[in-house]
Amino acid sequence: MWTQWRRLERPGLRREQESAIPQWEQTRRFRIYSPFLVPGPVQTAPYIRALLTAVRDRRPTPVDDIKEAVEVRVAKQHVTHEGDHQFAIVLEENVLRHQIGGPVVLRGQLEHLRNAMSLPSVTLGIIPFDADRSLLRPVEMFFLFDDTEVSVELVSGWLRVTQPSEIEMYAEAFRRLSEMAVYGTAARALIGQAIEAIK
Repeated sequence: MWTQWRRLERPGLRREQESAIPQWEQTRRFRIYSPFLVPGPVQTAPYIRALLTAVRDRRPTPVDDIKEAVEVRVAKQHVTHEGDHQFAIVLEENVLRHQIGGPVVLRGQLEHLRNAMSLPSVTLGIIPFDADRSLLRPVEMFFLFDDTEVSVELVSGWLRVTQPSEIEMYAEAFRRLSEMAVYGTAARALIGQAIEAIK
């Protein structure tokens, strides 16, 4: 199913955030790949504010409810601390360098990301710049919700994939991307280098 952002966001950004809460609460196994930004479950409030402000400026909505939308997105993160939810997150290393919100916001986000690695529910992998890309080149950002749905964010809209054969393709892509990533101490080192590089 394809939904244009302007249709989804017409009632405001808060409503769009609230609409995802049931799925987040019902999903047990999240697999998330991002080639360009830190994903929602491990974002800080200032980072979310910077992202949603950019969304509002790019795709104006009749309702300016960024403050409320930030509060809802932060509240959704309770699933990283409660229940038996598991988050496997794979990021490209360049995610750690993108200046979203400026240096102070980025530093806080990277420190939060490093702390999130210690949560029992979170496994974080980072694909280094020098990884062998023979297995798979960077692809679009996607969220796998259990084995039932894939959510893909594109420039003009949001794609919801429910066809089992296509879900399997995304699961296989996630497996390959995960194999290219580093974890634990090596991932922490990459985050540390990114923090040190902030000017």
